[in-house]
Amino acid sequence: MGGALIKAGLIVGAGMFLCVLVAAVVSPLCASCVAILAGVGAGYLTGAFEKPSSSAEVIRRGAAAGAIAAGMAFLAQILAAVINATVMQNPQFQGATVLLGLPLLSSNEVWIAQLLAGVCLGILNVGITAGLGAGGGAIWFSTAGKRGSLAPPPLP
Repeated sequence: MGGALIKAGLIVGAGMFLCVLVAAVVSPLCASCVAILAGVGAGYLTGAFEKPSSSAEVIRRGAAAGAIAAGMAFLAQILAAVINATVMQNPQFQGATVLLGLPLLSSNEVWIAQLLAGVCLGILNVGITAGLGAGGGAIWFSTAGKRGSLAPPPLP
């Protein structure tokens, strides 16, 4: 793995961590929306940093950068699940649950549901972000990458 690939993954991952943490506290499903732009951004940044010479290489590296970024988002998803489970234990918020027509769950059921949803959606986000990272790398290669490869050879 190249240093630029890791750098791109960590830059996008830091932004993704914050966005997923905020979105997943609202609802775990909201965190999946962050993966779309983040994956493309990680792949594109990898191409811009490394400037690989082939399409296959930038696609592979873009997917890896997307997976690195999504790994950080996975941690945020789990942290948000812990926050949500803690909030749902508060009797003050259980009235809202009844008002919405949802059944009251035991403490164990809340923890299991929140953590299971966090893990499942986090794994889904890793796949989506890695796939879109490959797409971002392909976008970089088809736009900025080809321009660099069409430069005339140096004069003797």
